[in-house]
Amino acid sequence: MTRPWWTRRETQVETISITVNGMPRAADVAAHTTVLTWLRGQGLTGCKEGCAEGECGACAVLIARGDGQGGTRWDSVNACLVTVAAVDGAEIVTAEGLGSPTALHPAQREMAVRGGSQCGYCTPGFVVSMAAEYYRAGRDGGQHGAANGFDLHALSGNLCRCTGYRPIADAASALGTPEHSDPLAARRSQPAPAAKVTSLRASDGEFHRPATLADALSLLAAHPHAKVLAGGTDWNVDVNLRHARAELVIAVDHLPELRSFEVSTDWVRLGAGLSLSELECRLDGRVPLLAQWFPQFASRLIRNSATLGGNLGTASPIGDSPPVLLALEASVVLASLEGERTVPLADYFTGYRQTIRRPDELITGVTIPTPLAPLTAFHKIAKRRFDDISSVAVGYALDVQEGVVHRVRIGLGGVAATPLRAHEAEAALEGQPWTETTVRTAARLLGQTGTPLSDHRASAAYRAAMLEQSVLKLWFETSEVPA
Repeated sequence: MTRPWWTRRETQVETISITVNGMPRAADVAAHTTVLTWLRGQGLTGCKEGCAEGECGACAVLIARGDGQGGTRWDSVNACLVTVAAVDGAEIVTAEGLGSPTALHPAQREMAVRGGSQCGYCTPGFVVSMAAEYYRAGRDGGQHGAANGFDLHALSGNLCRCTGYRPIADAASALGTPEHSDPLAARRSQPAPAAKVTSLRASDGEFHRPATLADALSLLAAHPHAKVLAGGTDWNVDVNLRHARAELVIAVDHLPELRSFEVSTDWVRLGAGLSLSELECRLDGRVPLLAQWFPQFASRLIRNSATLGGNLGTASPIGDSPPVLLALEASVVLASLEGERTVPLADYFTGYRQTIRRPDELITGVTIPTPLAPLTAFHKIAKRRFDDISSVAVGYALDVQEGVVHRVRIGLGGVAATPLRAHEAEAALEGQPWTETTVRTAARLLGQTGTPLSDHRASAAYRAAMLEQSVLKLWFETSEVPA
């Protein structure tokens, strides 16, 4: 009988190999060692620890990833939320690798001459995020762009407490385009490193990156309590702040089946292992509700790693993707050694951080049926407009024809132990005229939906009030929509 691949001696590695600033480095690390900790141990102290949970951006680094067209894109990520084992074989650039005191990188130079740094603690992270946007192909600035096409939201995950953001924004706005001699710009035309099959056994646990989906499912079937890792933006917060350790971690974000992106006449299929930034780029506004949602999900540093599979896998009642996906009537695709099954997201959540997904199953994708509702909106109520956890999140998808609501779906987050659909409010709207009277009736029902709690983010009464105000806001903003 053939032994499982992960038990074979030839797969058991003790050293991880990473290219940092153009030079290969060996990393003899534990399974849960973060890239931030390892880099600082290597003397690359431009990478700072400010929060250890992806809130400040002081630890930002660039990582080379495939652009989907045979080339490379430079993504900025939080080194505190990436384990070294997860980047085995990868190529990373730190602030030290961008330039030198005698040959500053353009982002470094503009930050210096425009007074973008005072104490300097946050500066390397800002420069790295700025460099990622500097090298972004087809830079067009987007909704929050400067005149030079720089999207200022590329810096939304970076925090500065002393300089003030105007000179930092001035530095970003002054950047031109990379010169042909720029080695990082030239690197974009070459393929990104392929994900390596990794099997690491260390004192604090094991880390495995299987070669195939079948291998991953076999490993999960044998170890149903293993931690499944995609982007790591949620799990690694627990690793850093709560000292969580898993006996076995299985990395799955590289698997082709989890990186699919398909569009048909009846549905859109989104791979569970694609980062939110990749989905945003590939969809390119094709699903307007998701286009409204993407910029409000954390920061670019987080979206460059976070995945739909991870967000749904944690089953958090305050996760931002479920309200949107519930409004879109999405389904979750689950795979195991027994085969594949598709479950409506409305039936997926069963309790606080509990779902119908079995321990031996992986989320491989999310399916959204088409045609899409013509009127959509995402309302996120939080203490900060961007880069914050929701107090309440609401997703809307309506079909209003000749002034009558023919169909409506409303997804809610933050008001119960699970994300949920607002069935009573939907029923109050469907078949009724799209008028203020109708909407106020639905608003009262929406405010009574769920079992909101009072906590440090908001009181139960505030959450209920925000639900009512949300649907009223939608009506006031769209009541002039032509029939």
